[in-house]
Amino acid sequence: MGFGKPGIRILGIAESWTGRERSILAGVVMRGDLRIDGSAITHLTVGGTDATDAVLHLFSSLSRSDINLILISGAAIAWYNIINPDRIREAARTPVIIITYEESGGLEEAIGRHFPGDIKRLDAYRALGERDCICLKTGYPVYIRRSGIPLEDAARIINRFTLDGRVPEPVRVARLFARSVMQSALNGRESDHPPYDTHQA
Repeated sequence: MGFGKPGIRILGIAESWTGRERSILAGVVMRGDLRIDGSAITHLTVGGTDATDAVLHLFSSLSRSDINLILISGAAIAWYNIINPDRIREAARTPVIIITYEESGGLEEAIGRHFPGDIKRLDAYRALGERDCICLKTGYPVYIRRSGIPLEDAARIINRFTLDGRVPEPVRVARLFARSVMQSALNGRESDHPPYDTHQA
């Protein structure tokens, strides 16, 4: 299916965590008319190396064959848990876009400081490569990494699903879902940290 067709369905994925060991990862399936058409949640390890597996588990749990694109908020989620978009695309047989929202000099220094000697994590981050900058119709820039989709199509689809600001609706709703689940999991107890959402990497 072409990315401009009205029947397109995007799986938007975003997370929320509180500084504890586990992060909530939420996925929302959204149609081209911005109606929500499915949802799922899973967990991943804060500071771990299971982000890619968590995304694939979330995708598999939906048991959907009609998802045309996976759109993920952040490449180094849950405290430098690095996502591999190529592996996700190959396993899910679905194009992948990772979107971030701010300019960044990169995370190599931070990874080296927080995870000294963790060469695998550093190599996983370096393998992501450079980001492409897209200027949205809303006037905001966003930064993307992509696998299995041309830059022109990626820009078109992100613009289509962004109503205002810089956050496309599928990941905005997924983020709200993740935060709600996290708050429910806390059972009203105060946390040492507010819910955290990854915005850049």
